[in-house]
Amino acid sequence: MSEASKSGFIDRFLSVVERAGNLLPHPATLFFLLAVLVVFASWVASQFSLSVAHPNTGELLSPVNLLSVDGLQRIMGSLVTNFTGFAPLGTVLVALIGIGVAEHSGLIGACLRIVVLNAPRFLLTPILVFAGVMSNMASEIGYVLLVPLAGLLFVAAGRHPILGIAAAFAGVSGGYSANLLLGTIDPLLSGLSQEAARIVDPSYAVSPAANWYFMVVSTPLITLLGWFVTERIVAKRFPDGSYAQGNERIEVLSSNEKRGLLYALVATVVFSLALLWATVPQNGWLRVAGEADLLKSLGPFLHGIVALIFLAGALVGIAYGIGAGTIKSDNDVLKGMSKSMETLGSYLVLVFFAAQFVALFNWTNLGLIFAVEGADVLKSIGLPKIPLFFVFILFTAMVNLAMGSASAKWALMAPVFVPMFMLLGYSPELTQVAYRVGDSVTNIISPMMSYFALIIAFLQRYEPKAGIGTVVATMMPYSIVFLIGWSVLFALWVFMGWDLGPGASLVYPSPG
Repeated sequence: MSEASKSGFIDRFLSVVERAGNLLPHPATLFFLLAVLVVFASWVASQFSLSVAHPNTGELLSPVNLLSVDGLQRIMGSLVTNFTGFAPLGTVLVALIGIGVAEHSGLIGACLRIVVLNAPRFLLTPILVFAGVMSNMASEIGYVLLVPLAGLLFVAAGRHPILGIAAAFAGVSGGYSANLLLGTIDPLLSGLSQEAARIVDPSYAVSPAANWYFMVVSTPLITLLGWFVTERIVAKRFPDGSYAQGNERIEVLSSNEKRGLLYALVATVVFSLALLWATVPQNGWLRVAGEADLLKSLGPFLHGIVALIFLAGALVGIAYGIGAGTIKSDNDVLKGMSKSMETLGSYLVLVFFAAQFVALFNWTNLGLIFAVEGADVLKSIGLPKIPLFFVFILFTAMVNLAMGSASAKWALMAPVFVPMFMLLGYSPELTQVAYRVGDSVTNIISPMMSYFALIIAFLQRYEPKAGIGTVVATMMPYSIVFLIGWSVLFALWVFMGWDLGPGASLVYPSPG
C-alpha cells in the first residue's frame, strides 16, 4: 500500500469515527443518560447474587440498588453536593480567576507573541507537547491553561488552532504520568500503592519517587511521539491555512509591553523566592512541621497548588498590567476575573451531569466488582511477566474509558492488583508504573475523563459543531501510538531489569 493510500485510509477512518461520535447526543445529555443507565444497572445487578470480597477488609460487597427508596432518596439529597463537590470544578474556577487577570492584562498575549516571534516555527509542536507533559507537576493546570493557549498560539503562527490544542492535550493528558520532576500525582499514587502492599507486607513502603527513573525517560519519548503524530497524521486533517483567522500578522512588542514584562519578571522572581522560603527550610510554613524529608513534607504545598496558581496568575498579571498601563485600578483586575468566567457556561452544565454520573457509579459498587472479577480472569491466564503486564496495561486502558480519575481508579484497583502481583513475585512499584502507562494513554479519548467536557468547550471556540466524536477522532492516533511506544519502553525496561526509581526494583520476594 502506498504512502498516499495509507494516509487516505487513515483520514477516511478518522472521519468515520468523528461522524459516528458526533451522532451521539450532546455530552450533557449523554452523561444524563449514562446516569440513568447506572441506576437501572444497579437494580439489575442487585437481582443476581453478584458479590466480591473487599481486598482490604474482606467484607462482602454486593451491588447497591439505587432504584430503591433509600437509593432514590440519596440521589435527590446529594444532587447539589455531587455537583459542588466534583473535584475538577473548583480547580478550574479558582485557577481561571487568577489566570483571567494575566490574560486580561495582556501578559499571556505578550508571552505568546514572544514565543512566536523568537521560536523556530517547526519547534512549536514539540515545545507544546513537552510543556504539556511537564505541566502535571503543577496539578492539572495544563488542562486549564496550556490547552487553550495552544490554540491561540497556533492561530498566531498561522496554523490551525485545533492542531495546537490536540498537541497540548496529548502532552497534558496522554503523557500525564511522565515528567522530569515529581508531580502531584506521585505521592498520591504511591500512598495508595503502599496501603495496598501492606495487605501482604505490613512494613512495606512505597516512595513518591518510586517511578521517577522510568518517568524521566518517558518524557522525551512522549514528546517525540506526540510531535510525530501531530505533524504526520493529525496535521493532514487540519492543514495550515484551513482556519480563516490563521494568517494574522504578529506585531512586535511595544515599549510599554516590554516594561510590563520586566515588571512581571520581577514579580515572578519575588513569588518564586517566597515559595522557596516557604518550602525549603525545615520550618517552612508550606511543609509538614517536624518532617525532615523534603518529599514527605510537601503535603501542604501540594494541597495548596491551585491556590498558588491563582495567586501567581493574579500577582504576575497585575504586575504586568501596572508596567504596561493596562491595569489602572481594582476595577480592571475584577473585570479580568469576571471575563474569564464568561466562557464556562456550557462547561458548568456538562460538569453538573458528569458529576451525577460519577457519583452514582461509585455508589453502586459496580466499579469494584468489575475490577475484582477482572483481576481473577487476569490471574487465571498464567502468562509470563511481560505479556502479563501488557494485558494489565490494556486492561487499565480499557477501564480508564469508563472511570476517568487516576487516583479514584487506583484506589479501587490497587488493593486488587498490587497484592496479587506481589504474590506472583512482582513489586508494587512495577504494578504501579504499568498502571500509570495504561491509565495515561486512553485519557485523551475517554469521555469519562474529568476535563473531557472542557476540551470540547475549547474546540467549540474554533469549530462550533465539535463534539465527542471530534475529540475522539482527533486524539485516537495519539492514544494508539502512545500505547505502542510506551509499552515497548516498559518491555525494554523490564527485560533489562532496571530499577524504576531510587531503591525501587522490579521484584518482590514471594513468601516461602
